Amino acid sequence: MSPVPAVVIAAPASGSGKTTVSTGLIGALRTAGHRVAPFKVGPDYIDPGYHAVAAGVVGRNLDPNLVGTDVVAPLFAAGTAGADIAVVEGVMGLFDGRILPDDADGGPSGFGSTAHVAQLIGAPVVLVVDAAGHSQSLAALLQGFVGYDPSIHVAGVVLNRVGSDRHETVLRQACARAGLPVFGVLRRDPHLQVPSRHLGLIPAAERRDDAVRAVAAMATTVGAALDLPAIVAAARSRGQGPVDAWSAADAVATGGSGSGSGGSGARRPIVAVAGGAAFTFGYAEHSELLTAAGADVVGFDPLNDPLPPGTDAVVVGGGFPEEHAEVLSANEPLRTGLAAHARAGRPILAECAGLLYLATELDGHPMAGVLDVVGRFGPTLTLGYRDGVAVADSVAFVAGERVTGHEFHRSTVEAGGEITPAWAWRDHQGSAGTHGFVQASVHASYLHVHPAGHPAAVTRFVSAARRAAEVTGSGRDEAAERTG
Repeated sequence: MSPVPAVVIAAPASGSGKTTVSTGLIGALRTAGHRVAPFKVGPDYIDPGYHAVAAGVVGRNLDPNLVGTDVVAPLFAAGTAGADIAVVEGVMGLFDGRILPDDADGGPSGFGSTAHVAQLIGAPVVLVVDAAGHSQSLAALLQGFVGYDPSIHVAGVVLNRVGSDRHETVLRQACARAGLPVFGVLRRDPHLQVPSRHLGLIPAAERRDDAVRAVAAMATTVGAALDLPAIVAAARSRGQGPVDAWSAADAVATGGSGSGSGGSGARRPIVAVAGGAAFTFGYAEHSELLTAAGADVVGFDPLNDPLPPGTDAVVVGGGFPEEHAEVLSANEPLRTGLAAHARAGRPILAECAGLLYLATELDGHPMAGVLDVVGRFGPTLTLGYRDGVAVADSVAFVAGERVTGHEFHRSTVEAGGEITPAWAWRDHQGSAGTHGFVQASVHASYLHVHPAGHPAAVTRFVSAARRAAEVTGSGRDEAAERTG
């Protein structure tokens, strides 16, 4: 079977308009009758939300740092099932990636960069250039990007924020000198901007109807400005051969640990996964792995819902609880229910926003009180990949297990007493430290870990949920008794 056509939307630098072009292109291709598979390079959770609105299917991430190079192409193959074209939005500049300790010069392209992922999936690149400050010298810039790494196929250019007809003419001449076709021209249009705040774009799940309208506007404008047939033709030049698609079931079977599905006679534990406007950060593969490991996954919104009946384990991922602290605090049934859940020894896995929600308070608002920590929103951004080592055994990880995760937050937490840390790592200055918390059945930290890179952690978590249900009595049975 031939590989699904794909194109990678990249740029010389951040802020060039990749998200607008990518989201608009996804929507325009869908309007034209294509079944589009959307992807985002790197750990970012927000852009895939807009991709999902545009494509009508879930947006997925491709990040060698979080899952390993061998898993990227299989994840891509899995995500393109049923699609006839894929659009991959890059991260930062085309060659900007992580410089590993044993590769001080970063190599021709940084690890996990857009170029690196384009290589791994064999897809051509379309370069989005913020043309606002460019004229003839654009030719030199483009020639540099084309020649920097010959293994990367730059198929063409999208000129963004072009000022006038004369400006467009000069820029097209520069692209011709560089030997690159122009796939489209977007004029300066402030209406295409997506609102931002302290951690970047506001997630689509928080904007809802506004997000749908914004994506529709992007699709209309980008669809009219870009040469869609030319981009589809470029996507069909993808050079990678067939790759076995990633499977959650296979990942659990070959990379998992613990009891897995638990056998035909084992009851499937219920794992409640937080969602809604306050908890929008999560990878699609997480629920798929939980299901493959033997759990029944149930979503709930901490802004409005109680803990789902029969819950055996809880996952509270990332998001923006600081934007919703008052409403989260007002949902007292969930706060008390989650605290009782933890006291009963049932597992909780919390990342970043989830950590803040488990605190006693966040910016003065009472939270679940599962952990004796206080959360505060602050002015300093903590951002970057972390190579962590598990300090202690927990419901998801074993002591000594190594992971690469990602931090992205402006908040801090202060512990009120002694709690076992979850992770140890060295910062960029080489200083060692411990991070996060392990307490009985709770694992909570700021570190985002991609489950597809660590399927064993998922099966351990599901196994812990099953054991807790057997030892303490199922929450499902307790709910039945209360209503019976």
